[in-house]
Amino acid sequence: MKIACQEGMVPGRSLSEKLDKLARWGYEGIEFGGGGILDRVEEIKKATAGHQVKPSTICAGYKGCLLDTSPSERNQAMEDIKRLLGAAGEIGAVGLIMVPIFGGPRLPDLSPLMNAQALEAELLLNLLEPMGQYAAESGTCVLLEPLNRYETHFVRQLEQGTSFCEKIGNPRLKIMADFFHMSIEERDIPASIEKAGSYVAHVHLADSTRLLPGYGHTDFKSGFAALKKVGFGNYMALECGIPGNPDEELPKCARYLKSCM
Repeated sequence: MKIACQEGMVPGRSLSEKLDKLARWGYEGIEFGGGGILDRVEEIKKATAGHQVKPSTICAGYKGCLLDTSPSERNQAMEDIKRLLGAAGEIGAVGLIMVPIFGGPRLPDLSPLMNAQALEAELLLNLLEPMGQYAAESGTCVLLEPLNRYETHFVRQLEQGTSFCEKIGNPRLKIMADFFHMSIEERDIPASIEKAGSYVAHVHLADSTRLLPGYGHTDFKSGFAALKKVGFGNYMALECGIPGNPDEELPKCARYLKSCM
């Protein structure tokens, strides 16, 4: 397992400066936000070529909504996701983190034929199939992210995410496990990770307070043990608040995470 950090959390005047800091602090990866990344592909490739800190993932950055009633909204999301998957492949990232929908349902309840969530599930399956094919062509993965109940009504647990992966059957369709969301939605984080197994291809790290690991009550040791048990060897990226000076807190966090491994 390798630890990474989102670019926006790292102080520095340039990407190269941020990469050098992360390397000194013990990080091995950097996660990029999807906004504006299409114009930065060459910059990222140049800065990370030969560097010990590598691109881990791209986090969202697409417009539209995959599960909207409007075809133009859905098409916007699909086209943006395809472009971002292409960028992920070019920079050598594990994949693109994708959330199907934020908030409540936008599709109608067609009961007794089909309620809104059943309709969303059918629509998502139809969209994930070509998305997974494009990810395979790009040499990267779609990383479906379950969120907590306060951010989405749909796909909130690892088991729900893996069920979509199983139905599609494309090895380039995986899930991401976020410790903050899991602290709300999973009754047993290690058991949920073990059940998801090899479908977990990326991890987000935040404590129960949504601050850096070590500033809450999440048991990272048992979670990391479960990840090791299922053979997880990819990146775990920080996505959280920093309660203090990043130049002091980020190296301290790296030491804490490694002690939990």
